[in-house]
Amino acid sequence: MTLQVRMAHRFAGFDLDVDFAVPPGLTVLFGPSGSGKTTVVNAVAGLLRPDAARITVDDWVLSDSAARRHLPPHRRRLGYIFQDGRLFPHLSVRQNLLYGRWFAPRGAVAPDLDRVVQMLGIGPLLTRRPGALSGGEKSRVAIGRALLAAPRLILADEPLAALDEARKAEILPYFERLRDEGGVPILYVSHSSAEVARLATTVVALRAGRVAAIGPPAQVLGDAGAVGADTASILTARVACHDADGLTRLVTAAGPVFVARLDEPPGAHLRLRVVARDVILSRDRPQGLSALNILAGHIAAITPEDGPNAQVALTVGPDTLTARLTRRSVAAMGLAPGQPCHAILKTVAVAAGDIGASHAPPDEA
Repeated sequence: MTLQVRMAHRFAGFDLDVDFAVPPGLTVLFGPSGSGKTTVVNAVAGLLRPDAARITVDDWVLSDSAARRHLPPHRRRLGYIFQDGRLFPHLSVRQNLLYGRWFAPRGAVAPDLDRVVQMLGIGPLLTRRPGALSGGEKSRVAIGRALLAAPRLILADEPLAALDEARKAEILPYFERLRDEGGVPILYVSHSSAEVARLATTVVALRAGRVAAIGPPAQVLGDAGAVGADTASILTARVACHDADGLTRLVTAAGPVFVARLDEPPGAHLRLRVVARDVILSRDRPQGLSALNILAGHIAAITPEDGPNAQVALTVGPDTLTARLTRRSVAAMGLAPGQPCHAILKTVAVAAGDIGASHAPPDEA
């Protein structure tokens, strides 16, 4: 199911002009505040009528200004997950979930209630009212209500923004399950590169009302022109074992990576976000370091940035790992494309929030 968005809209002091098409999966609209993310998702939802637009989901036309077609929100077959959940306080969790079915068109095949309840782990909450739920529990119920509306597309506007770090860590795995098991494409708004790395199958990076980049998360997060100074890489990995000293050993194509103990079984496939500024490079394999994570690769490219820094991209198995160094360090080390090189990561550089589920198994070293 392909989502196509072509729209232009003018606000006082801000012009939005975007054109993109994305495949099925979880697409993240990514960018800083004020870049136009929520405007785009509200136009898809029908909450905003753009000055000019054509928005389609496959052959389902949601907006076409040239044809003067603009479906009202209730006819768009969309599920919308807001930041605050927006549950009905006078209804139980079960009643809130079933409310979504009122918007399913006659004959539409909605997911089974029991399956949704099990996927989101909300069985013990069904008789409660929203006032008795935590922020994370409300978010899970909101996800379930959107899914039970039998939508053709789910919209999520920064659904984790109002949660603290502990609640975000609780909810992220459920969005991964929704991506992998829900069977419905998702358009997800975020300004967090950690959420992008964990959740996205496709990223549309917005800057100042324009599409700065579009593609897989590893490609977009490594593009300084699209994401600014917060460039990062994504490594594919598999859980090997949990050691007695509190670390989990992961297998990557470039060598083992040790992280703080994860609640994932051996054999689970993961993807890891590694921020470029946290990567140190060495021409030779270093000895006598406290860092446990040393990955072998070859320099693929060196890209100078504006200012004193440069990005050095290493090929490590099927992945690309990017380091941000000063140009002076690049020159002093004599770095050049094609050279073998070693990347050093501190164990603490890969935090729990940077590790997410993946169905793509890595090539083992």
